[in-house]
Amino acid sequence: MPHAKTSYVCLPCRASYKQPYDRDRQRTCPRCANPLIHVGSAFAAPRRRDTAAWRTLSVLLHAGVRFHKTCCGGPGYRPRTLREARDRMTYAQRTGTPYAEALTLRHVP
Repeated sequence: MPHAKTSYVCLPCRASYKQPYDRDRQRTCPRCANPLIHVGSAFAAPRRRDTAAWRTLSVLLHAGVRFHKTCCGGPGYRPRTLREARDRMTYAQRTGTPYAEALTLRHVP
């Protein structure tokens, strides 16, 4: 039985690729030859023209947030706009919460 495919992203190209997961192999972008970022199997890529969504995705990925499936379904809450991400990062700075944890909060206290 073949392994399930998972998503990889190239942020400079704004491209997403589904490929079999292999922990030991570094994937490269076929367009620009930059390393691809493993984002998980529950990832849904935004349209290439949607620059705001790709900026938000870049913030999430640089903070260490990924889109892996959980036992109960999808990856959970992820901010969709820069404003939502900015609010959560401000909360993280005020409280000392790690960025990755604050970015996955559904409601900011």
